This record gives sequence, structure tokens and C-alpha cells, in this order.
Amino acid sequence: MPLLKRKPFSLAEPPKDLEPNELVYQVRFTKEIFRDYQDYLNRINLYRQRVWVCKVTGKTSLTYEEALVSEKKAVEKVQQFPKELMAPALHVIQYSMLSLKDLADTIAEKLQKRLFVGAEVYGRKENGLFPCKILKVLEEVPERILYEVAWLDKNKKVMESSSVKGKDLLQRKLPFSRAVLKSFIRESTCRSSPWVLHDKLARHHGISTDLPEELRSQVFFKDGQVVCYKKRRKNEEDRKSGMEMKKESGENKKRLFDGTVMKTKKDDQPLEEPIKYPIDDLLVQPGPEDPVFTDHPSPSRDFNVPMDCVGNLLMVWDFCSSFSGLLHLWPFSLEDFGNAICHKDGSPVLLVESHAALLRLLIEDNGEYLLAVQKRNRKLKITMINWTEYLCDFLEMTKLPELCTCMATVKRGHYGLLDAHAKLGILRELVDQVLQTDIFKEKLDEVIEQRQELGATRRGEALEEARRKREEKEQLKAEFDANGATDQQCVESREGVTANDKHSKQNGHMEKRRNGEVLSSHQGKASRNCESKLMITTSKKKAKRQNSDMDLPSDKGKDSSRKEGLEILKDDKREATKKRSKEQRKEYYEREMEKRVIRTNPLGRDRFYNRYWWFRRDGRIFFESSDSKEWGYYSSKEELDALMGSLNIKGERERELKKHLEKFFSRICAELQKRSKDMAHKIALEEAVLRRSTRVRAPPRQNPAKSFLRYVNKWKED
Repeated sequence: MPLLKRKPFSLAEPPKDLEPNELVYQVRFTKEIFRDYQDYLNRINLYRQRVWVCKVTGKTSLTYEEALVSEKKAVEKVQQFPKELMAPALHVIQYSMLSLKDLADTIAEKLQKRLFVGAEVYGRKENGLFPCKILKVLEEVPERILYEVAWLDKNKKVMESSSVKGKDLLQRKLPFSRAVLKSFIRESTCRSSPWVLHDKLARHHGISTDLPEELRSQVFFKDGQVVCYKKRRKNEEDRKSGMEMKKESGENKKRLFDGTVMKTKKDDQPLEEPIKYPIDDLLVQPGPEDPVFTDHPSPSRDFNVPMDCVGNLLMVWDFCSSFSGLLHLWPFSLEDFGNAICHKDGSPVLLVESHAALLRLLIEDNGEYLLAVQKRNRKLKITMINWTEYLCDFLEMTKLPELCTCMATVKRGHYGLLDAHAKLGILRELVDQVLQTDIFKEKLDEVIEQRQELGATRRGEALEEARRKREEKEQLKAEFDANGATDQQCVESREGVTANDKHSKQNGHMEKRRNGEVLSSHQGKASRNCESKLMITTSKKKAKRQNSDMDLPSDKGKDSSRKEGLEILKDDKREATKKRSKEQRKEYYEREMEKRVIRTNPLGRDRFYNRYWWFRRDGRIFFESSDSKEWGYYSSKEELDALMGSLNIKGERERELKKHLEKFFSRICAELQKRSKDMAHKIALEEAVLRRSTRVRAPPRQNPAKSFLRYVNKWKED
């Protein structure tokens, strides 16, 4: 039985009072039975996780089924273990405290000297060693053992037989490998440290199940069974190697070899370590500080086509919409496509053009389909009249039984009478064939190359913008340092003038000499220049902070402040223009990337592995169950908010799903609002047509619900 994170795992008990005709869910490889589908799905999801361990080999990171297969193969190898050596090996295993490797080495060393009937060994004969096989033990005395052996040639054929003493026989190699021996140890025991044999196996070989006296003080018991081995106190060598005990606030911390810290209580009992999120969603437990998570909102399921056809409907529509340029097919809405599939009265132009576009691409590829058409001597031009003939050629080429049954109906011109399964099955096969054409592969390579070029250009612009900002920052820093040095000189100059004035007043030097007047005039000019410079710098800083003009007493100051204000306004406009252009460039790259779509990927999965899809040309968020049997959709912002509010970011899957929903939140909301307006307008038109039809019979194609009948392929080739 596989282990769950190295611990035994019990299978679910079958439900009680099962009725013979009751529908239940059964796990294929464990035969577990569940009444509730959600319980069955949770158990299946658990079995699919790589948290299982093979009990026999010890392999980790396996799924449950992989662990079962590994155990089956290992048990087959264990059966190769000689039966004559089982009892001696089991005696060594019982209550051994050695590690698995040391225990295997000990058993191999003891069994190396033990000979048994059927063992192939080497015997001494005529002063040489020759291969032989033990046939029988003739006499078994502690000091004298005789064996009857058969001497073998190079092809292991028996040449002759004779009796040989035990001391003349030598076993160079054990008849099993160390891996088989380790698997035998795991298979034979129910626990390790100490190793304990299964009770049934121990009784069969006459091995005592009583615990040795020297282990009784070191082992915990529960209900008469060995539970765990008491670990000894850590000595000085253990503490030096990193396993130290540190007491902090009534708790201890045990530092392990890998550097991690495990907290323990005073009585050396381990505390529960905090869980590191995110983890697997099904393992998340509600915490006391967690918000209240509501259930996922119920999606709408009012599709025109049957539920099991929704997947094919979305796949075909998304392909035709994404590669409409390659197919020369004008895009159409998902509603129109679904209505056309369900239409029974004739063949809508939308479906005719879709089939014709796919068939034309197959003809242009010069592949198998072109040969099939040429055998019929048909003209290589598909029209609204002869398109069914080309479709029948394709169905005949595929040789698929479920599609060939539709040929008779299509040949009679009653394509519209086919059910949705058949129509979407034909379109699905056409898309699969187109995906394998060389034309599509070349187009895909071209799109990938264009996306790479766009990505390189965007990264280049980002690097250039970062370089420019770095240079501006360095330039501003240099200007700031220069202005700081000039201001410091001005301050020092003013302080020098003030000091000279004080000094002259204190010494009583009131007369003015010529040299002194010249010096003081120079100092005064320098001081005034520095003061004016400081005032202008301060005014600039205030003007930039407050974005307003500074009032100066003179007309010249007013003019300069007005000019500075205008320059600041121009700078603000320039920065706003740069910001807008940057956002426009970002939107431009996103639009260009969307035009060159390669495939549509799901937004993510929730805790139950349900997938969520968003198609940019439809606007709704589609829900797909984990088994792809159930589909639904969300079409309003309120439903989107409810979905995001129900996601728990502690789980790995829902964390990624919420991350992608937040990334495209604004765009999804815009598409949902646009869709709501279009639906409201469509309903209003339908009501207007209905009101008009009560007075005057309106033409049937004026009804918005019949818009798929008015489809025109504007990209149709001449």
C-alpha cells in the first residue's frame, strides 16, 4: 500500500446500505466507492498529486497509481529472494536499530557465508576453483559439513557430481542485489527504528515478537504496539554539528543540519511549524484570521448547443476568429455561430463560408485532399452551390465512421438536418487537418517571429527609457552639487563681510580709506550677487512646488516670474504628453500582440481543477469542469467580483487564477459592459420587431435573433 508523505494511508470504507441499482462512483485502481461526486473528485485529485511514496522501494514524488506500479514491480523482484535465506535474514532484521543501508550490509555479510541447496558457488577441485551447484546436504555437523554438488561447464551444464567439504566451497556473489535486499526489508517490516516484522511473517518463521530488554526503556508503546523510538539527548558533538538547543521565552529552538529552525516546548515535544503558503488548494485549512470565502458563483448554462458540444463549438469558433486573415473569413460572433449550428432550415451562409474557407486552405496546401479532389476531376473552385461535393470528398478521405455516416445526408442537400454533434464533428476534423498543413505552419512561424520582434522592440524602448532617466538623474545630481557649492561660497562671503563689519566697529576704525572702500565695495557687490542668486533659486523651487508665480517688488521680477511660470507649465505639458505617449505605446504593443495570437490559454484553475477561459472577441468568462463535461459562463461584473472574492490565495491554483484575473480585470470589465450594452440594444430591437409584427408582418431577417442569416464574408476571394 503506497504511503502518503511516508505515512500509512487508509482507503475509504464502502457506503452502507447500497442498493443494487444505485448509481455510484468507483476509483478504478483502488475499487473505492463513493455516493457523492464531489467526494469522489476530491479523492481522485489527491491520488493525482505527487505526494505518494512507494513502500517497497522508498521512491518519492509519485502519484498513487505510479506508486502502485512501483510496488508491484518491486514485489516481483522480492520474490526472487531465496526462501532458504529468508529466516536467517528475518532474524537479523527483527528489532534492529541500524539504518537501512547498514542493515542491508550486515545481512549480506552474514548470508555470504551461508550455503543452501540450489546455490551456485565455486568449489575447490584439483587445486583450482570451478563453478558448481549444491544439490544436497549430506552431513551437517558443526565442524564437518558435506555437500553433494554438481560441477558445471561454461554453459552451466552438469558434467558430474561429487561430495565436497563445506570449507572447500566459496560463494563469491550473492544471488540477489542490494536493491532487492532493501526492498525485502521494507516489504517484511511494518515500521523502522526499530525495524519490526509483520506479526504473521514473524510467527510463520518462528521469530519472537517480544521486545528485547535493552530496548524497552527506549521505545514508546501504545496498545501493545511499538509507536516510536525515544531519541537520546544531544551530546557535545551533536551541538557542534548544528543541532543546538536554545531557550527563548519558554520555548526551545532546535537547529537542524540544513539550517532550518524547529521550535520545541520545554518537554522537548515538537510544536507545529507554520505552514508556508501557497500549498495545494485541497490541503488549505481555514485560519482564524482568514476572510470569509463564499462559494464560487453558479455560472449560466443556457447554451444553444448541447452541453457536450460546447467545447468543440468554442474551439472551432476561436480558431476561425484568430486566423480569419489566413482563412479569408470575416469574423463572426459566438452567438451567431451557435445559432447557425442549431439552424435546421437549410445551410446558413455563415457555415457554408466556414466550410469553404477551410477546404480552400486544404486545396492550396497541395496535400492528400488535393489528390482526392483531382481524382474526381473537379474544378478547384468552391462555390455556394458545389461546396457539399467538396465536403463529401473530405469525409470520404478521412474514413472516420462517425463522419462517413453523414455523407448520404450531405449529398442529398440536407446538411441542415444534421445534428449539432455531426456539424461540429466535421468542423473539428477540418480544423485538425488545417493545423497539419504546411501553409498554417509557415503562418505560425511568421506570427512567432513577429511577436519576437515586437517583444525585442518593446524591451529596447524600455532600456532606452531607463537609460534616459538615469542620465537625467545624474545630470540633476551634478547641477545640485554645483548649486550647493556656489551657495556655500555665497554664505561664506556674507559671513566674512559681517565679521569684518563687527571687527571694525569693535576696534573703532570709523574712517574710510580708499583701499578699504574699494575692498568693501567689492565685498558688497559679491554679497548682493549671492543674495540675488539665492533669491532666484528659491523662487524657482517654490514656483515648481506650488506651480504659481511669485510676486516680486519690481517690474523686472514680475516679468521673470511670469516667464518661469510659463516654462513650468510647458514642462508639465511636456511630461504629460510623454506619459500619454508612453501609455499609448504600451497599449499599441498589447494590441499588436493580440493580433498575432498563437493560441488561447486558460486563465487558470480553481481548487477543484475547474478551468476558466476568457476569449477577447466574446467578453464572457467561460467555466469548464475538470472532466470537460460541464460548461458555463459569467457575463456580468458582479459575477466576476463574486468569483474573485471566492478565491483563496493560499492555494497554488487559485492564487495563479486570481493573479491573471487581476491582470486583465479592467479589460474584462470593459468587455462585459460592452456586451451588456449590446445585449440590451439587441433586446430592445427584438421587442420593437415584435411590437411591429402585431400591426404589420415584419420581414423575418429584420429580427436581431436572425442576424446569423445576414452574414456576409467581406474577405471572400474572387
